[in-house]
Amino acid sequence: MQSVSPKWRNITVSGRAANGATTLSRLLADKLGWKLINPGEMYRDYAKKNNIPLEKTDLSEDTYHLDLDKFIIEKLRQENHLIIESWLSGFDAREIPGVFKIFVTCSNDAVRVDRLVNRDNMTIDEAIKHMRTREEENLKKWEKLYHTRDFWDPKLYDLIIDTYKNGPTETLEIALNTIGFHSKK
Repeated sequence: MQSVSPKWRNITVSGRAANGATTLSRLLADKLGWKLINPGEMYRDYAKKNNIPLEKTDLSEDTYHLDLDKFIIEKLRQENHLIIESWLSGFDAREIPGVFKIFVTCSNDAVRVDRLVNRDNMTIDEAIKHMRTREEENLKKWEKLYHTRDFWDPKLYDLIIDTYKNGPTETLEIALNTIGFHSKK
């Protein structure tokens, strides 16, 4: 049997494109046996259904983003043993007790570009443009909705992990150790 420090009911994993948030959230969910909710995938489905390129967030409805963030907040307040992974999940959880907030970053943009090239079958130039445009468009949309750009302010997070300096296994171990994970026999 496995457990986490009792002060943590839920975990958020935030990070921009190709920083490693999805990898970490999946590894955590598998190791802890907790339910994983990925609002980023929900947005991808919405964008695909509405023929909106991922890097054109400005074309998506403001209400969709606000409703998605309300969904995240409600889940974090009402349920336990959730891992929620999205760009804004840590920001959304900033005032909710019992939520451990992880921000995953990659200090080397060339590595992020490489990850996009391999994951999404893009050229290097396409990956660079996609990454920059998507981040700029998301920030523009969210700044309009929330009147801030501090979505990744380190003060909002309990743990920040650089996936350039730490591979997936090391990143998982850092997260598990920090949340007080241990196996019971």
